[in-house]
Amino acid sequence: MKITSVTVRKFEKEGNRMKGIATIVIDDAFAVHDIRIIEGDNGLFIAMPSRKTATGEYRDIAHPINTEIRTMFQDAILEEYNKTSEE
Repeated sequence: MKITSVTVRKFEKEGNRMKGIATIVIDDAFAVHDIRIIEGDNGLFIAMPSRKTATGEYRDIAHPINTEIRTMFQDAILEEYNKTSEE
């Protein structure tokens, strides 16, 4: 599996912990939209797209199954986020 495209839309609102939204394309065949980029206490991290259930909890719609793939997603998204910051 290869991430073939990453796009980031940054948010510049002061005091907002959500810093942007990303879309990734995998193998030029599958897109995942609405991946949130969040400023946590220990730096930036990603949160996969989710929806609210009938019980009021949030559940991921799509997510990596293992740590290796989550790290690959996060590294690619944060790299693009940092490039966008420099432009």
